[in-house]
Amino acid sequence: MTINKETNGSSLIMGIEGRLDTATSPELEAELKASLEGIDDLVFEFSNLDYISSAGLRVLLSAQKTMNKQGKMVIRNANDSIKEIFDVTGFTDILTIE
Repeated sequence: MTINKETNGSSLIMGIEGRLDTATSPELEAELKASLEGIDDLVFEFSNLDYISSAGLRVLLSAQKTMNKQGKMVIRNANDSIKEIFDVTGFTDILTIE
């Protein structure tokens, strides 16, 4: 997994490439903890995300809970298989997916 971060004032775009799974989700979780202070607009760019596991979903849920208190979070450009995982797990009701 590769994480590409772009900060613009209080906005943060995190581009995630590869696989977000049990092996890589702790890295994203640590990156989020270090990056979210003062952020009120978080965007996950998933155009290059190939796979997400339940561990990855847990990190997204945690990020959403944090952003509910301080701003908003959006997921953009997820491929069809990732969108299907969001549908099956009910995450489309929890997350803002564009």
